[in-house]
Amino acid sequence: MPIIATAGHVDHGKSTLVQALTGRDPDRWAEEKQRGLTIDLGFAWADIGGHHIGFVDVPGHERFIKNMLAGVGAVDVALFVVAADEGWMPQTEEHLAVLDALDVRHGVVALTRTDLVDDELAELAAAEVEDRTAGTTLEGWPIVTVSAVTGAGIDALRSALADALAAAGPPRDIGRPRMWIDRAFVVGGAGIVVTGTLVDGPLRRGDTVALWPGGGSARVRTIQSHEMEVEAVPPGSRAALNLAGTDRSNVPRGTMLGTPAAFRSTQRLLVRLSPVRAWPEAVTDRGAYHLHAGTGHWPVRLRLLGAKQLTVPTPALMTIDTPVPLRMGDRFVIREVGRRVVVSGGLVLDPHPLRGTPDASAAATLERAMTETADERARALLEVRGLTSLAALDVDTGGGKVAGGVIVGDTVMTPDQAAATRRRLVALTADFHAAHPMRPGIPTATLASGASVASDVLDALVAAPDSGLVAEGATVRRTNFSLAWTPAHEAAWEEARRRLTAGALAVPRLSSLELDPEHQHARIRAGELIVVGDDVAYLPEQVEEIFARLADLGDGFTVGQFRDALGITRRHAVPLLEWLDAQGWTSRRGDVRTLRRRPT
Repeated sequence: MPIIATAGHVDHGKSTLVQALTGRDPDRWAEEKQRGLTIDLGFAWADIGGHHIGFVDVPGHERFIKNMLAGVGAVDVALFVVAADEGWMPQTEEHLAVLDALDVRHGVVALTRTDLVDDELAELAAAEVEDRTAGTTLEGWPIVTVSAVTGAGIDALRSALADALAAAGPPRDIGRPRMWIDRAFVVGGAGIVVTGTLVDGPLRRGDTVALWPGGGSARVRTIQSHEMEVEAVPPGSRAALNLAGTDRSNVPRGTMLGTPAAFRSTQRLLVRLSPVRAWPEAVTDRGAYHLHAGTGHWPVRLRLLGAKQLTVPTPALMTIDTPVPLRMGDRFVIREVGRRVVVSGGLVLDPHPLRGTPDASAAATLERAMTETADERARALLEVRGLTSLAALDVDTGGGKVAGGVIVGDTVMTPDQAAATRRRLVALTADFHAAHPMRPGIPTATLASGASVASDVLDALVAAPDSGLVAEGATVRRTNFSLAWTPAHEAAWEEARRRLTAGALAVPRLSSLELDPEHQHARIRAGELIVVGDDVAYLPEQVEEIFARLADLGDGFTVGQFRDALGITRRHAVPLLEWLDAQGWTSRRGDVRTLRRRPT
């Protein structure tokens, strides 16, 4: 069910022409009929060339250009209207710029009101249209002279529109339906109804849809298309959806509904901007602009990359305060707030560019992929990002998959990125060894955080045969790293052992041994020093002696009896007994302890 949108200057006969083609008046509001002026979007339909066609009639007055932009974002064919008695006018040029910016390649030019001019003037008007459309997407479109008043040329216009529809081909169906809402209203007894043009996939009654940018979801209770209730509606159709589970405040014009998890919002985009010929060099970084995409519009900040003014197609970074659900390949229009005119058109290259300023080569790589398949776009996005997720590539490209790269779970990276990340891991590990030579390796969590990689990616990169790293428990070390005691360390340890054994089991405080922290921790990790409590530690052979003496105590001994049996002080006895409890050697009941294990 293809969609045809009108375009053209105010009062050049767009609505009258739609009525002549369909038998329906697209103007819905009383004010429109009183003023003879289209203010908001109008809709009609008819059978043309064996196709059931929907028409979106847009306003031509400059004051309502935002409404016009909301109506032409999802069209297959345009009906570009120029009045023969007035010729090319300011809004004619602006609407041409919009169609060109949105890359609308199929359509027909209707030269209207020919009943008001002679043949010679009509020929001059047609020649002017040919001249004005040269170099745009409208170049070469058939020009049909018509009069909605007399009916002259209407049949020829229908035939030309049928040819344009055939050339455009069927609407794209990638199984990811989305619809930008252009109207929302409440129907008594039914609830919220929204209308729009469905693209990229079908919707069925009962489907759950997500709503952007406000969030939330809704269920499609019923569907109407051209005033007929249907079970499902294909892409390329005008549709009215009765939604359950939401209210009108969640679905203003500019809201997009679509398949959950098939889209994600963004506030920062890498784009290609192209100037419009009516306002050359009008775009700089300092202007106040609105981004128009789908049926919505939002304030946007522009930063041209490599240029001070937009004189030729140029990559740019766009920042939007409101999150919008755009993906790679989406087209949009930029309107300057001050002049209230369209000054640029654009194409989304990367909806989620990396932090910092993208370089020109990244934009060029992505732009080359725009004419390719979704898989090629995904490959280009991966090349530019280096590391991303499979889910992000799928959403950002509309279904693109990558065959190469290093894939770990949902993470994918280019071979170059994987190699660079491994080098970063090795460098971080080496730095840790230099700073902490007495430790067995860098904690895996610290290493993952320092390299900005997920733990599963870290594990996979470290496990690679050529990584130069070894994972041991919760740490990672260089393959050529080993703990080496210096003569000073050995001397300090011998002195510590002498002092620990000098008083039998009544050991001195751990802090008094004067081992440097790194050295002390290394001996503890090596099992050469066993900490049993706050500032209390024993040698392994001393712990074995403690175990052996437990057998002489029997059951039901107190702290005092334990203290006296081991020849220690209460400072030693209390933490040592708590440690024995935790180790499962003893259990406490009140003031006495019972042996749970006996030395063998």
